[in-house]
Amino acid sequence: MNIRNIAIIAHVDHGKTTLVNQLLISSHTFRTNEKIIDRALDSNDLERERGITILAKTTALDYKGYRINILDTPGHADFGGEVERIMNMVDGVLLVVDAYEGVMPQTRFVLKKALEMKVKPIVVMNKVDRENADTKRVLDETLNLFIELGADDSLLDYKVLYASALRGTSSYDDDQESQVLGMDPILNTIIEEIPEPRVTVDGPFLMQPALLDYNDYVGRIGIGLVKRGEIRVGETVSLSRINGQVKQYRIQKIFGYFGLNRVEVECAKAGDICAIAGIPDIFVGETICSPKEVVALPLLRIDPPTLEMTFGVNSSPFSGRDGKLLTCTKIEERLMKEAEKDVSLKVSKIPSTESFMVSGRGELHLSILIENMRREGFELQVSKPQVIIREVDGVKMEPFEDVQIDIPEIYLGSVIDLMMNRQAELIKMTYHENQVRIEYVIPSRGLLGFMNTFLSQTHGYGIINHAYKEYRPIINVNVGERKMGVLVATETGNATPYALEHTEERGIMFISPGVPVYEGMIVGENRYTSDLEVTVVKEKEKTNQRSASKDQTVVLKAPRRMTLEQCLDYINQDELLEITPSTYRMRKRILNTQERKKYEARQNRG
Repeated sequence: MNIRNIAIIAHVDHGKTTLVNQLLISSHTFRTNEKIIDRALDSNDLERERGITILAKTTALDYKGYRINILDTPGHADFGGEVERIMNMVDGVLLVVDAYEGVMPQTRFVLKKALEMKVKPIVVMNKVDRENADTKRVLDETLNLFIELGADDSLLDYKVLYASALRGTSSYDDDQESQVLGMDPILNTIIEEIPEPRVTVDGPFLMQPALLDYNDYVGRIGIGLVKRGEIRVGETVSLSRINGQVKQYRIQKIFGYFGLNRVEVECAKAGDICAIAGIPDIFVGETICSPKEVVALPLLRIDPPTLEMTFGVNSSPFSGRDGKLLTCTKIEERLMKEAEKDVSLKVSKIPSTESFMVSGRGELHLSILIENMRREGFELQVSKPQVIIREVDGVKMEPFEDVQIDIPEIYLGSVIDLMMNRQAELIKMTYHENQVRIEYVIPSRGLLGFMNTFLSQTHGYGIINHAYKEYRPIINVNVGERKMGVLVATETGNATPYALEHTEERGIMFISPGVPVYEGMIVGENRYTSDLEVTVVKEKEKTNQRSASKDQTVVLKAPRRMTLEQCLDYINQDELLEITPSTYRMRKRILNTQERKKYEARQNRG
């Protein structure tokens, strides 16, 4: 069978998607006059802006008489559930490792998933042209990782290739002089090393969707490997559901993949990776089979959510000024549509409210959803993310994560103090020239609100990566809450230079003159741990007296600008983040100053 099915796995930003681009170019998949953009598979605007793969992408190319199906997987742990399920569809992986950064937390995470499924690995050392690249050190790190993860002898006997995906060159050894234009060494190795699909050509049709997509015209689409037989458009199939029920459906459309396109096909055969439409409520792991032989394949494991937050109707005084999609019904429709294609996302209505509890795999997972909704014209308000506590045999458990921090040595002491205060356990410390790499295990709660503090302590030179590890008994310590108080506006209006000049001495401002504010809105950070009510809309009193300092220009410090993720990190449990198409506003849950003070007094007495 001249088919090879592979996945490309790596840590974030190690060059997976750029490498896929070069494989497509080297196989002459594109027309000679076709314009190719960088990271062509990252089709989503957010993927292109952030330089990350959010959703797994399927593509295919023809090379020397072979059809090579390639799945470009997400590198971030928040989307790791897709990596795990994709391993059921492929027979080999290209593990891409940065020749300078080496093994990182997500490298460990994705390789662990691959080794558990016993798929054949090929290591691609990428960015060999990068300054200070150290292929021998990284090669040793990679081998040690394979051994640590318990790879058997057959999986340890992997081929290593060297590439610069950015330059479009590759080679069989680490000598820079041996790099040749094109990806032929990698494509040849895939054909030679990766086994043909472990499928049955003859027999009744059998397929298990590992991924979902959604289309407004055909509804849910199941994507998976045809494990046995073949299927044609218009044929009737049986669906073995998770709950044991069996239903019959007619296949409306079958899609295959080639280059950057999903193309309609009439037939899919054993070994093909295809997408099937016509089963409106199909779920990952259910079995599509021939009515002649109904079977139920073992269910695919789906990582449960670890974080939850509320999404609700925007209740601020500025509601409706900016967005077009405001109502509870519109928000519910959008969230349910997202849950249709993202099996790691759980959505439930909170009774007697206009809010929804949305659970996901991490802050990035949830913030990507919020950002997409904002760009679509939604207005909403969201709460601070909280970890999901589980109870196992009467013991409360919380998620823990592996953390890897790279910092200049001069910031080591302050970072260790930060991590100790967040109940992190030091695992390993490695020095390399003036840099230090520290590895910790930390409760996921400890990473909420951590990024702002970490970046300020390391003056922006620190790099942090983390990946979900496991659930452990809960630590009964308050971690993850912001320690500093905030400056809260007491009046509604536009911020004035005069008022801001007198307020900024109290702390750090988040707004500039002319910005609309309302009572209860957070306008800055207090220099102390308690909240402080301030007025930022007051005008300078006008008199008929001349003064020596008449009409002096007010010089203000630049306000702190914060991204969506930074705002979600920053807010505490008594606060919300208002999202509109043009801005984010942090606010108190209780906007009225007097009501808020009465509530806080009751809480303190209680």
